[in-house]
This record gives sequence, C-alpha cells and structure tokens, in this order.
Amino acid sequence: MDPVRRPDAADLDAALRVVGAQLSPTPVVPASPAGRTMLKLETFQPTGSFKVRGALAAMSALEPGERAITASAGNHGLGIAYAAKVLDRQATVVVPETGSRAKLAALGEWPVTLVRHGADFDAAERHALRLAKDGGRYVSAYNDARVIAGQATIVREVTEQVPGPVTLVCGVGGGGLCAGLSLVASGTDDVEVVGVEAEGSRAVSAAIAAGRVVPVAVGDTLADGLAGNLDDPCVTPEIIGRHAAGLVAVSEQEIRSAIRWLFSRHGLVAEGAAAAGVGALLSGKVSVPADRTVVVVLSGRNISASAFRDVLRDP
Repeated sequence: MDPVRRPDAADLDAALRVVGAQLSPTPVVPASPAGRTMLKLETFQPTGSFKVRGALAAMSALEPGERAITASAGNHGLGIAYAAKVLDRQATVVVPETGSRAKLAALGEWPVTLVRHGADFDAAERHALRLAKDGGRYVSAYNDARVIAGQATIVREVTEQVPGPVTLVCGVGGGGLCAGLSLVASGTDDVEVVGVEAEGSRAVSAAIAAGRVVPVAVGDTLADGLAGNLDDPCVTPEIIGRHAAGLVAVSEQEIRSAIRWLFSRHGLVAEGAAAAGVGALLSGKVSVPADRTVVVVLSGRNISASAFRDVLRDP
C-alpha cells in the first residue's frame, strides 16, 4: 500500500490526462424548476458512477504485472473493474456480503477476481488490506492520492460547462470526491465545495471535529456509498476541513424524497449517495446563493430495482 498523502500537482495532471483520454465529459443539465441550480450527471459514466475517474487515475499508475486490490461497496469496485479492462491491468475486488445486489451483479460481469467477505464495508476493507500484504497494491476508494486526483477532474469539466462562480455540492462518505473537488477549488475564487453526509454515517465530520480519525456508529442507510468508517491515518478529513466551504448531513427521509424528486421531475435514476446533495438543497440545508450557480454532483445510478421501487412507493 502506498503511503497516505495528499495529491500533488503531478497526480492532478496525470489524472486529467488519463480521464480525458478514456472518458467523455458528463453533461450538466438544469434542475427543475430551472434557475441557478444544475445537475452534473455522473450517472452517465460507463459504470454508472463518478468513481471510474479515480479508478482510472490509480490503475494507470500500476507497474507492469502489478495487481490492484481494493474493497468497495460497489461503485469503486466497478470503476476498478472498468479501468482494469480498458488499461489491461489485473484487479481483485473485495465486497461485503450485504452489498447492493445491483452493484454485485454488475461487478460479476467484469474480468476481475471478486471476493465476498464480511457483513459490512469495514470488514471487507480489513480483508482487502490483509490480501494486499501478500502482494499487490491496495487502492483505497477514498484514501489514495491518485484516486482523489481522479475525482478532482470533475472541477475542470464543470468550469468549462458552467459560467462561474460555482458552488459544487457532493456526497461525503470516505470523502475522496469532496477532498478532490475541494483541493482543486482552493486554487480559485470561482469554485467552492459543500459536502453532504448521511446522518447515519458521519465519519468525516467526526474526524474533522476531533482532529483525528475516530470510530463512529454506522447506521442503516439507503446511501450505502456514504456508509462506513475511515482508514487511520486518512487524508480526506484534513483536506475537507481546510478547503471545503461547508459540511452538512441529510436524513433518510430527505434522501428518499430526493430520489423521488429526481425521477418525477427529470426521469433520472439516482442511488441514495447521489441523491444526498439534492436532499440537502430541497431541505434547505444548502442554500442557493444569489451570485453563484449551484451544481450538484449526481454521483451514481446503481440502485437495485427493488430498493428503487420501494422508494417510489413512499407517500
């Protein structure tokens, strides 16, 4: 496993090159009602999630013949699998036994070694770290400089698609996306970033408050991509605490309401982690400044049909 560190300029430049070569920019569309709120549709990525960006950046740095080993609730694993195929690399993905059926089914279609282990992400991650000690490079879904740099490529696209100044709103689990966006945004006055956690899993905000990684209770949440504790040490809380404009949390009901709103108003399918940012806007936890355009990163679409149906049935 590589030492835990912040992305540097070389990481950010390399990520822009590989992501630009492999992926088309995802669209930005007006939110309804139209105004100064937009949706960045990372749901249009080939794996259905933004995490393919960080996976490509990390996998492109592997040595010839080196295997990537990772743990994932689903979307990071799909990104690693996609990158392994297009870059001709080898990968092992460890997923929890309780992972999203939609994501596990999708992972099974890719040429990676898939290992199911543990009742939750934390257990899967511990197992992946043990496997990496026997050979291979562990690629964290959030605590890896190259992965963070890959997620940060969203900023370049948004600034080319939306006239500034811009407030980017994104979900926060391990914090890789928010850290990458915040780090790049810190170099300009035209972009600021607000992160949104699920109320049932607030590892990053707890670490920022304590000044170190602390274990938190992780409750059940539809936003499975935002659930789990952090590696220790972890670089993302320091970056987010220093460079993000704010960090809020949404309830399960606010996440569910946002999923229904996205489908009924836009015909968009969003998983819980993706809907968190919209939930924060709809609930008023993130306001829309008069002088800025708010862009919500709609981070992924990989929700199971049964879970999506249950949300839509809610009153």
